[in-house]
This record gives sequence, C-alpha cells and structure tokens, in this order.
Amino acid sequence: MTHYPHMLEPLDLGFTTLKNRVLMGSMHTNLEERGDWNRVAEFFATRARGGVGLMVTGGIAPNAEGGVFAGAGGLYTDEDMANHRLVTDRVHDAGGKIAMQILHAGRYAYSPACVAPSPVKSPISPFPPNELDEEGIEKQIHDIAETARKAREAGYDGVEVMGSEGYFINQFLVTHTNKRTDRWGGSYENRMRLPIEVVKRVRKAVGEDFIVIYRLSMIDLVPNGSTHEEVVQLAQEIEKAGATIINTGIGWHEARVPTIATSVPRAGFAWVTKKLMGKVGIPIITSNRINHPDVAEEILSDGAADMVSLARPFLADPDFVAKAETGRADLIAPCIACNQACLDHTFSGKVSSCLVNPKAAFETELVVTPTDQRKKIAVVGAGPAGVSAALTAKERGHDVVLFDRADEVGGQLNMAKQVPGKEEFFGLVDWFAAMLDDRQVTLRLGEEATEENLQGFDEVIVATGVLPRDPQIDGQDHPKVLGYVDVLRHKAEVGKTVAVIGAGGIGFDMAEYLVTGESPTENLPEWLREWGVADPEQARGGLAPEGPQPDAPERHVTVFQRKAEKPGKRLGKTTGWIHRAALKMKQVEMKAGVNYERIDDDGLHISYGEARERPEVIACDHVILCAGQVSERSLADRLEKAGVSVHVIGGADVAAELDAKRAIDQGVRLAASL
Repeated sequence: MTHYPHMLEPLDLGFTTLKNRVLMGSMHTNLEERGDWNRVAEFFATRARGGVGLMVTGGIAPNAEGGVFAGAGGLYTDEDMANHRLVTDRVHDAGGKIAMQILHAGRYAYSPACVAPSPVKSPISPFPPNELDEEGIEKQIHDIAETARKAREAGYDGVEVMGSEGYFINQFLVTHTNKRTDRWGGSYENRMRLPIEVVKRVRKAVGEDFIVIYRLSMIDLVPNGSTHEEVVQLAQEIEKAGATIINTGIGWHEARVPTIATSVPRAGFAWVTKKLMGKVGIPIITSNRINHPDVAEEILSDGAADMVSLARPFLADPDFVAKAETGRADLIAPCIACNQACLDHTFSGKVSSCLVNPKAAFETELVVTPTDQRKKIAVVGAGPAGVSAALTAKERGHDVVLFDRADEVGGQLNMAKQVPGKEEFFGLVDWFAAMLDDRQVTLRLGEEATEENLQGFDEVIVATGVLPRDPQIDGQDHPKVLGYVDVLRHKAEVGKTVAVIGAGGIGFDMAEYLVTGESPTENLPEWLREWGVADPEQARGGLAPEGPQPDAPERHVTVFQRKAEKPGKRLGKTTGWIHRAALKMKQVEMKAGVNYERIDDDGLHISYGEARERPEVIACDHVILCAGQVSERSLADRLEKAGVSVHVIGGADVAAELDAKRAIDQGVRLAASL
C-alpha cells in the first residue's frame, strides 16, 4: 500500500518534475547574514536528503531599499553568487530542488530608505516610506527581474516572487496602501499592473524552463484588502504573465488575526486556496498550519490544492517526507507552531531554530555522533529536558534508563496541553512516547528515583523539573485557594468568579483555560467567527464587518501581577499579542502593580504600589496561584552530598515558566557531549 498517495504523487511542470507535492516554504533563518555559507548549504541539503519535493529559501532582497533590514541577504556581487552556488550544488548533490525567494519589503523595510507606492507608514515599522516616482518603480521591477536572472545563474531551479503578506508588491494592490492616481494606482487594473509586469519581466529574464512561483495574498485580513474577485482576476493575469505555480499567502504582517500560531486550527486557511481551484490552469499551493502528513493528504484528496507548503515543520523534522513514505509518521517530530525558537528568534536577530529540534539551523555545530565509550546513563524526569537527553544519549549508543514517578512521559507538557489553543502539545507528548519506544529506551515510569536505585550508573542526569513557587500570602491555605497544578492536572472544580495570581505565561494559560468552553482551535468555523474572519467573496479583505464574535466567557476572571508593567509584556515576541487579544475578547480583567494583602472569606485583599494605597477586596469563588516556579533539585542535592557526579538540566537547573525550548536544547546538547 502507498502511504499518502496524493501527497507523494509527482507533479509534472512540463520542463521538470517535482518528486512529490510537498514544498518547504520560505523561512528567514538569519543564517545568510552570518556569512557561514557551508552552514546555509547544510541546512538546505539536510532537508533535501529528507525527500521534500521543492524548497524555497528565505527572502533575498533585490536591492538595498527592498531589504527587510540593513544588510539583508542579496545577490549583488561575484562573492554572493559563489556563496549561493555552494547552496544549490549541495542541494542538487542531495537530490533536491531549490527556488530562491525574491522579497522586496516595501514599507515593511526597517530603514529610512524604504520605498512604497504611497507614503503610508506601516504600523509595524517606525519609518515612513518614500513614495516612488515612475523611474523608481521601473528600478524596482528591473532589480527584481535581474535578481531572478542571477538566481538562475547561481544554480537555483526557480524563484518565488513574494507578492503577499503585505510586502512591496502586495502594497500596490490595495487602496489601504496605494493612494496613487497615475497608471500604477486608482482602478484595480492599474493597481495590479506592478505584479503582472514583475512576473512578465522575471519570465523574460529566466527563460521558459525555470520555475517561477508567485506568492499571492488570497486573504489580506486588513481593512480595504482585496476581494475574492480581485484575487481571481490577479491569479489569471499572473498565469498569463508566465508563472509556473501560484502559492498561497495568508494575511498581512500587520493583520490582527493569528495565521500561523499554535491556536490557529490545522489547515485553517486551506478553504481560501480551494476557492481559487479551477480558476487557473497552473498548479496552486496552499499553506499555513499543515504539520502532519494526514493533514496534507486530506487537503490534496479534497481538491483544495495541487500542492502543500510546510515551512516550520521542516525545522522540526527535516525527514518529514521520508518518514511519511516509509509509514512512520508517528516518528515525525511535530511542529507545535509555538514560534518560540523560529519566528521569535527571527524578529530578535537571532538564528532561527526549533523548540522541538534544536539541531535545526545548527546542523554543522550540534552534531550527534556515535560514542566510542558506551556508558550506562540514568535520566531522572521524563519531561522535555529528560526525554530529549535520553533520546540523544540512546542515539549515540549509550545504555539509557529513564525514571519518572509519574505514569506517563511529558512532565509539565501534560498540563500545558489542557489549555485551549495548545492542543498541539498532545502530539508532542505522543511523539516523545513513540521515539522512546522506537529507540528502546528503558522506561521506569511510576518509580521514584533514589540514591539506592541510581547506584551503578556511569552518569546521572537530573531533570526533575519545577515546583510551584510559594507566594507567601497571608491566608493562602484558605479553602478557596487552588494551585495551577490542582486545576490543570487534578481537575479541581472552579467557581464562576476567579482571581488568578500571576500574569506570566502560566497565569495567561490559566485564564484561557478558565474562560474557554469548547476550544475554537478544534472547531474552524468557531475560530473564524471568534477572530472576525469572513469569506472574502462576502467581505473585502476577509474581515467580517461585525468584527470578532467570541463566545461568552465561561467565568469572570481577573489576573493580577506584582510588577507595575503591562500584563503579558514578557510573553513571546510574535505570539504575546495573540494571548493578550484573546483574553481581552473574553473580558478578562488585568491589574498590575498589586500587593497581595491577604485571602479570607471575603476574597482577595489587595493594595497598590509601595505605599500600599487604594485597598480593595476582590470578591471571588476561588483564588488560583500561578506565581511562578522554583527548581525541584532535592534529588540532585542529595546525590551531590553523597559524592555522586550529576548533571542538572531543564527546570531543575533554571526554573523558567514552562520553558520547553531551553529544556530540550539543554538535554540534547548535554547528551551530545557525554
């Protein structure tokens, strides 16, 4: 039997054939800017060896003014050409195909030299753009086409012209950003002149036997965005202009609708792509939140697209396609769409990697090699740190025994997965279990590790995690006080009016858990209604005129924090706004700069500031403590006292809020070095 017959079917483009229907979508990793082109080449070659049909690079700027930031990667010099040739040669040697994305940022460029159709400043950039004149527009078109020509010369199999996500080309299409009255503005025929001319010139520059993908924004999710009729019209003109494939773009970067975060339903926008199927004669790719072969196969068998684009799943597992081909989809490391190590790193100027797979983009640095000194290793704690250490140690050839007093692996992820919008954590825990079984790690679940049963091991790794911090509030032993563990793990009954102490990640998760009934992440129509997403045939730009329409909250929740700063300020760089917006829609109140005076029958007594002013009583059925964690290292302390050399990792080392990214990275790196 063929596994995933639609996903693994070749795609004949006439002059070349893709070996399957899977595209590794563009991701900016910040690797190119580091100047280590061997590392760039190995990043892509690793994924080529994993069987993906076609890859697209991160965005390459056509000129200085079009770069996302100063010094962004380009294809300008002979040295640049040689560097890119190193990448394409390595990919081809690995049996892969690769296209270069040409990305002109327009008003999104983080530079005072940025240019756009009109001087309309972006809400996500401090720089107002310079309005282009006729000569300036011609220069941008020329530079994009010239970059495509150079891409072919550098050995690429194709280019992707970035025409979506609110970047330069997209900015010409909508009146939201194009206020021109010349031949490049006004009517839609004039506004779509630029993308059509770009594709024509690109095709002329590269010849007929070269892949030209056009990334088309199929739902803008911004005011005055394109209608579906305009999207179809543009797609048909782009086909005539010479595109080989049309790829789906979803939402502008400034849109206030989540599009790729973990709370977005899987394949949550495939219905948008499906509306274009049959309207053009070239293949169409769909994208966003496709992270499992089952999801990809369902999309393709349903006729929603000719091909699927997965980006971050190839950070999580470069062998995604190969494992699907061999019927081992259960061993595919899942992308949980957390953004913590990928997009958060990208927008912080760091190298993008993956929470689940810290080897991503570190293929030449974090190398797991067979050991020449086999050891017997005990790992205590089957949370993210312990499991990653155990799996890596076993991969190297060590004998590994994994202890945990719980009867399941996953540690605190088993609480996180209970939070609406974090259902992907179920898949991560399942993957841990499947990998431990596949690698034949000896499991001793439901067993407390002690000094006695840890005797005889060459190495002991302690990953015992964290304990809730004691907030030391007068009255915290009152019957109405619960800890987050009581609620998420033990399913304690919670009343209708709740005070949550702590506004970090756990406090926000707890509030989401308390106010949400059925998770909209598991119900696409409900999720679209909650965030105000409409059919672009009915509403311009895909924004519902009535706005977001979330269900009424299950409880009245107020979240408190001691710090006198905006609650949620320290949440993820690219996802924090989503959590804040979601709780605001559910009428969750936030209070900062609070002193916790006491808890009694009347409720939670608070005051504000160092002077303890404005005393207030918050009447509530329950107070839930989410006031942080402390390391649980009692076993490590006892072992060290007994003279045992131990390695302490994860929360037992540093008690950070459910920081699986650091825990997994630490576990892998430690085991790779033993």
